[in-house]
Amino acid sequence: MKVIELASVLAGPSVGMFFAELGARVLKIENKKTGGDVTRSWKLSLEDPDNSISAYYASVNYHKEVIFLDLNERADKEWLYNEIKDADILIANYRQKSAMKLGVDYQSLKVLNPKLIYGNISGFGEDSDRVAFDVVLQAESGFMYMNGQPDGPATKMPVALIDVLAAHQLKEGLLYALWQREISGEGAYVSVSLIEAALSALSNQASNWLMAGHLPKRMGSKHPNIAPYGEFFSTKDGKQIVLAIGNDHQFTKLCKMLNVFHIAENIKFADNFSRNKHRHELELELEIAFLNFDAKYLLEEAEKMAVPLGLIRNMKEVFDLQIADELILEETIEGQETKRLKSLIFKYNKQ
Repeated sequence: MKVIELASVLAGPSVGMFFAELGARVLKIENKKTGGDVTRSWKLSLEDPDNSISAYYASVNYHKEVIFLDLNERADKEWLYNEIKDADILIANYRQKSAMKLGVDYQSLKVLNPKLIYGNISGFGEDSDRVAFDVVLQAESGFMYMNGQPDGPATKMPVALIDVLAAHQLKEGLLYALWQREISGEGAYVSVSLIEAALSALSNQASNWLMAGHLPKRMGSKHPNIAPYGEFFSTKDGKQIVLAIGNDHQFTKLCKMLNVFHIAENIKFADNFSRNKHRHELELELEIAFLNFDAKYLLEEAEKMAVPLGLIRNMKEVFDLQIADELILEETIEGQETKRLKSLIFKYNKQ
């Protein structure tokens, strides 16, 4: 499979990397006039300013052939058109007017290759000229309003979540288009907007509003429907444990694990509805109980008893996990050693 990537930043390039991991030949086209993908310059203060790429850029650009072009130059555009003639997929994140001006819109390119599948990511829809960055979408779609501590400000999530969600949507659309092409032999235009990807991911929070008129407010990590879920507690050895108790049976086992049978027997905590109603009182009770145990003991016992809880880890502790270490992809790009995590993590066994 041959994929041409005209996209930049995170969402589009992560789709390109997905196909690269599947074994496709991915040609990443970067603007030579502007120095390439803007994320090349998004460096941490810890990084070498003289390096040609940043860790951010490396995160979604793996196993690609990078070509610098200026699509306003005739020779460069002709080179691209020639490559498009036998391409399977093209990934872009142009606004419609910009794509048409450069001559890389779907209507123009399908003349060159009727079987081409064109995937485009927009910000606020195909016809909007509004500039869209992830934090703006997190704000506009309600995520920031819900996220943060009750007494704190609206807060963005530390990953560009909306870009990630839109990328997954585009992958699904492109895979569907590939399947349809096997049947019809025809190409297609697949479009995803960041705002729609964000809104569709509101999931149960959206239904809480639509069906019950519940306006989600900042609750930290807590869940509006379940308790104790999202509460976190300090352990005897200074670690922090977060709970995700989804049913009454799990709550009973949690109390048994912590040796607090009186909490399990309290009528205020008899079922999820009651626990949710009295969650602050429950939190105070559990706070005392957790201080009697080390985190290692709790994690081991929880696994044995099927109690859903977890250790709040920093990034160093995350990569102490074998499963995280196994997901690292290494590659030398432009003379620089780079690392990132796999985007393709499903297991496929052909019978």
